[in-house]
Amino acid sequence: MIPEAPLEDTEHGRIPVGEGWFVLNAKDARWRHNGQGGKLTFFEGNAEMWQLGVNVSVLGPGEPMAMYHHESEQEDFLVLAGEPLLIVEGQERPLRPWDLVHCPPGTNHVIVGAGSGPAVVVAVGTRGAEEGWGAYTVDETARRHGAGVEEETTEARVAYSRFPGDRFSRYEEGWLPG
Repeated sequence: MIPEAPLEDTEHGRIPVGEGWFVLNAKDARWRHNGQGGKLTFFEGNAEMWQLGVNVSVLGPGEPMAMYHHESEQEDFLVLAGEPLLIVEGQERPLRPWDLVHCPPGTNHVIVGAGSGPAVVVAVGTRGAEEGWGAYTVDETARRHGAGVEEETTEARVAYSRFPGDRFSRYEEGWLPG
C-alpha cells in the first residue's frame, strides 16, 4: 500500500516533504517568482521523487515562462486562460485557452505572456538525467520578446544572469481564475 506523503506548511506555502500520494491545491502551494517574469508553482516541494514534473505558470503580458531552450525530454503545455505567445523553432504562434503544445525532445521553444491580461499555463515534462538535459539556444524571435540568450549555453545561471534571483511567496488572491 502506498502511504500518503506528508505536507509541510512553510512561510511561503505548503509543500510535500516525503514520498507517497498527496492532494495539494495550487492556491495552497509554494509559489516562485524567478525574476524573468511571471509566477509559478512546482508541486514537488522538497521531495525528490518525480518522474513527471508539473507546474502552473501565471504570465503577464510580455513575461516569458523561461528562456528559449530545448530539452532532451518531452514537455507539454496546456493553456487554461489568457492569450500567450508560443515561440517554437523560431516561429511565433498565438495560443488561446485549451490549446495544447507538445514539444518532443529537442524542440526549441518558450511561451511568453501576451494579450491584455494574464495567461495561465500548465506545464508537464518528463524528468531525465541532469547531464545532457538540453540547452538555451539563440533565436532572434525569442530575443525580441525578452526570452532569448545572446550565446548558447547549457547553464541556467548564465541564461538567467540578467534577472534577479528566485524568491518564494504564498499564493495571492486573483492570480488564478476561479
